[in-house]
Amino acid sequence: MKKLIILFSLLVLLSNFSFAQAYSLGPNSSMVGGGAGITWIDGEPHYSLRLFPEITVKNFGIGIDLKLEYDSNGKIRTENFNEFSDYMSVIRYIRYGFKNDPVYIRLGAIDRGTLGHGSIIYLYKNSPSYDTRKVGVEFDIDFNGFGFESIYGNFGQQGIIGLRGYIRPFIMSKTSLPFISKMEIGATIAADVNENAGIISGVYDSQTDQFNADEDEGSVSAFGLDVGIPVIEASWLDLDLYLDYVKFFNFGNGLSTGFIFDFKGLGLLDLTAKFERRFNGDQFLPAYFNALYEIERFSLDKSTGDVTSKVQELKAAGNDGNGFYGEIYASLLNTFDILGSYQRLDKNPESGILHLSTEIAPKEMPYVARAGYDKINIKGESDIFKLDDRSHLFAEFGYKANEYILISMVYHWTFTPVRDAEDDVVDYVPQKKIEPRISFIYPIGGN
Repeated sequence: MKKLIILFSLLVLLSNFSFAQAYSLGPNSSMVGGGAGITWIDGEPHYSLRLFPEITVKNFGIGIDLKLEYDSNGKIRTENFNEFSDYMSVIRYIRYGFKNDPVYIRLGAIDRGTLGHGSIIYLYKNSPSYDTRKVGVEFDIDFNGFGFESIYGNFGQQGIIGLRGYIRPFIMSKTSLPFISKMEIGATIAADVNENAGIISGVYDSQTDQFNADEDEGSVSAFGLDVGIPVIEASWLDLDLYLDYVKFFNFGNGLSTGFIFDFKGLGLLDLTAKFERRFNGDQFLPAYFNALYEIERFSLDKSTGDVTSKVQELKAAGNDGNGFYGEIYASLLNTFDILGSYQRLDKNPESGILHLSTEIAPKEMPYVARAGYDKINIKGESDIFKLDDRSHLFAEFGYKANEYILISMVYHWTFTPVRDAEDDVVDYVPQKKIEPRISFIYPIGGN
């Protein structure tokens, strides 16, 4: 069986869905892709097979993501298929339209879920690990004069839910100031109704593998108001100013103001920047539901019985003063892309949160490189690139053997779930994966 798997791995080319990005598929393009590789998971070899076709017809799209991993004895790794949502999430997404279109709906994986300017929900990811894939939905409609955005994180279990409604009250006015006519006023309500969302402390019984909370705030909810004004709107330059207010029920409140700058440099240099000044009250955390929230929500160390949770951090927040947030996205010659963001509180030396991602995929060159990195609770400059349970890293370097085949090496510092006796996830621990990989992609149609 082991030899058969190795042989099949070499003949059937299945791999990672991100490979499609290296070939710049158009909005009306489809493709069949996949790959095979040997993955070292915490030092143990696993043979991986993956299939990820993506089909797009006009505004409709569907993505499939099927991955099978076998150990050295030919036994399939069941962590990918031990919940009903795991089987459902083989369909990575079904969508209509794109974010900021008049109608947008996406069912399945949520990768960068954001409501409004992101003061409550920002870049939320509902599946922090391939081993705990979730099925959620994003649904937005823009009626020009008014509209709404919405997120539901997980149909298989209670979790994140958010709704933002907005109006443009002066859009029909005849004012000579166009930025007034397009001013947008919004209101957001969001909550995490997961059973672990409000746990602050509790007792773990190692004999029965049971945890009982003794301090639980219940669901964590927030309400927000926002105003956005497009100061400049041109074919090559946009500048929007905004002001957001957020109040957590049973906790504190905060205010943020900033700008979003978008420069279109005729394909030579495209640049988008966001800078935000944050005024934080006690018991308040901006962008509470973020990219790593599913990991931060609740963690139980079974060896010590210690509990850490995001709501602990929310309740303890105070006397840290105000802070800032900056984000920049740059694309040079449609070849080199980089996205970076960083936030920190003025008086808290352990409040840094960093996100970096980049891709170099020149159309006329056979080489591809991409990487992504997230880190929370950064204590200082020396702590930024230290890999631990506050980090998530992905890196790939590959060579395009021909138009459709990529040979690459992948390193992935991610997380794997720890489950209790009832098979519920109670923690995430770091997991290292190293994978030499052969991938292919075959585009179908497109403009």
